[in-house]
Amino acid sequence: MTLVKSQDYLDTLKEILEYIAVDKKSAAVNFYRELNTKIKTLKDFPYLYRKSLYFDDDNIRDLIYKGYSVPYQIDKENDKIVIIGITKYQRTLK
Repeated sequence: MTLVKSQDYLDTLKEILEYIAVDKKSAAVNFYRELNTKIKTLKDFPYLYRKSLYFDDDNIRDLIYKGYSVPYQIDKENDKIVIIGITKYQRTLK
């Protein structure tokens, strides 16, 4: 399977890395490397992570990493995995 990263994912990831780098550049580099390592494992184990909470589709899953959710879609017909985006978990109080 091939990995395809959406423009939304790339733009949001850039913002996150810039925010982390303000405090500590090496932390941003480590975050990027470790997240990419986890994403690369999806090629071999696309169903490793849970079904997405954000979509009602078994082929859309959520990779969770350090409080961030990375939804991705498994496209069996085209033999690819599309990284949809990345978002920070936010708890809303009622």
